Amino acid sequence: MNWIILIIAGLCEVGFTSCLGKAQQTTGNEMYGWYGGFIVCLVTSMLLLMKATQTLPLGTAYAVWTGIGAVGTVLMGIFIFKEPVTFWRVFFIFTLIGSIIGLKFVSSH
Repeated sequence: MNWIILIIAGLCEVGFTSCLGKAQQTTGNEMYGWYGGFIVCLVTSMLLLMKATQTLPLGTAYAVWTGIGAVGTVLMGIFIFKEPVTFWRVFFIFTLIGSIIGLKFVSSH
């Protein structure tokens, strides 16, 4: 169950970075709405990460959480913010995903 909580925490990390990016592209009330989403996702992500680390190894949980956030944020950048897709970006996304999966499988919990 804590692995699911950790995955949700990682997705919330993607949410807060995406909200930050959208807030920088807007003005007025829309900008404040995106900043509000940033705060909600940030707090939710941190609380879920704290919950997950009560039973999962801290180093593994943190690495998985940041990995989900990193991969998700790069993908959001490509699909939402129209950032460039290059061979090396895709290559390193896949190596990061492989590392995240590897950490999950070698974890003792």
